[in-house]
Amino acid sequence: MARANEAVLSAGTGVTAPSSGKRVALIGVSALLCTVTIAVNFMLGPLLPLMQRQYSIDVSAVTWVLTAMLLGSGAGFVLIPRLQDIVDDRTMLLRSGAVLTAGALIPAVVDTYPALLVGSAMLGFGSAAQMLPVGFLRRHLSGASVATAVSVLIMATGTGVVVGMVGGGLTVKYLSLSTFFYLLAAAFAATTAALVAVVPRSHPASSARIGVWGTAWMIAWVTLVLLAMAQISDWGNVCYLLLTVGAFAGVAWVLAQRRSAAPVFDLALLKRPYATTACVASFLFGAVDAAFVLLVSYYTQTPSEVGYGFGTDALGTSLLMLPFALTMFISGKAAEHVVQQGRPGAVLAAGAALCGLGLVWLAFAHDHTWQYLVGSALVGLGSRAGYSGSFAVPQLVVDEDQAGMAAGIPATTMMIGSAFGAAVTTTVLSIAYLPEVPGVPQSHLYTVGYLIAAAFPAGILAATALSSTRHPGAFKALMKQGA
Repeated sequence: MARANEAVLSAGTGVTAPSSGKRVALIGVSALLCTVTIAVNFMLGPLLPLMQRQYSIDVSAVTWVLTAMLLGSGAGFVLIPRLQDIVDDRTMLLRSGAVLTAGALIPAVVDTYPALLVGSAMLGFGSAAQMLPVGFLRRHLSGASVATAVSVLIMATGTGVVVGMVGGGLTVKYLSLSTFFYLLAAAFAATTAALVAVVPRSHPASSARIGVWGTAWMIAWVTLVLLAMAQISDWGNVCYLLLTVGAFAGVAWVLAQRRSAAPVFDLALLKRPYATTACVASFLFGAVDAAFVLLVSYYTQTPSEVGYGFGTDALGTSLLMLPFALTMFISGKAAEHVVQQGRPGAVLAAGAALCGLGLVWLAFAHDHTWQYLVGSALVGLGSRAGYSGSFAVPQLVVDEDQAGMAAGIPATTMMIGSAFGAAVTTTVLSIAYLPEVPGVPQSHLYTVGYLIAAAFPAGILAATALSSTRHPGAFKALMKQGA
């Protein structure tokens, strides 16, 4: 079903299968795009203290940088993968690259707080281009293109996280903010040029049209949900109102999309074996990662004078979390192979179990640096296996003309899950502060935070068990049918 031979490739996209050399180049630039777009999501966090000093703003104002990026991502993950199916790949790559380059150049050139917010929103929107390689690799490679596409995405994710974590820390130490943004713009421009040079010309994969009203509606409710989660510690009850409105608007959107002649996402996909479970898993794995990164960052960067913490800088924290990124290289490929064998439940369950083990470990063992190295390795190993399964399942049950849409659904749920995990963690750490140091969480809240975060992988185990019970062997049968 989801595999194309060379004849179908040529007929469907207007190009012939690339030679071995071009194939390597195509995979290489795909990995580069994934790396730079994912890296930017992990770079801005360590720069927040620098931004606060440079623009003389308070903590609330500087957190809007990440909020603006989050809201931009919400729109990008809705639009960019879906538009890829109905616009040719080179055009989407060029447009996404232009947005990313402009998003970096605006704060570099203008150097004001409003420009920083605009640039962050554009960087967030353009970062959704990390989903584009899944679509164009499937359309331009013959043979096991799903395996290649998902593997490139997962492996490059590990590289992007490493580059982002370390790059943000190094910037704080050695570069000015404007220099950082100029370098970022140059990286995006060079990546876009390489992609346009390597990716073959092709016809649009699908003749379907995208509903403007449905797209605007989806962006609106996703934005409300993300905004509520991002500002829950500052806006209080207003956020609960926004979240309620967003949730009701989302339910109404789903009902309307089921009757739409031009849906943003084909929700019939969710009726296929494990598709809904994959989306639930991507949401919860996103929550796991966000909770883990926040808990580790806050604890390790707390000055030890308050009675706990390491007093490290952003670079030191990034180095402690390196196993989280590096173990992604180990589990991604193996997990995707197991999914192709028709066992997605095994991958999702194994990934969830490893994440849960790592979080429970850190709940009771977070006083020494070596404990973070162990915990971050377990969480990274599990979450990357889980992401691999979550993104592979939709790709394996759709044809090439829906590849972008199939990447966009789990990507959108993952992003909302990340916001949810961050909101829950922030709320937990805000329950009680040290009496002598206002604003610094009491130490026991980190144990509570890790244990609450461990409930996320428990939810994945429950969803996987339910799917296995309701549809035993259905996914394996579907794989044999499409082989």
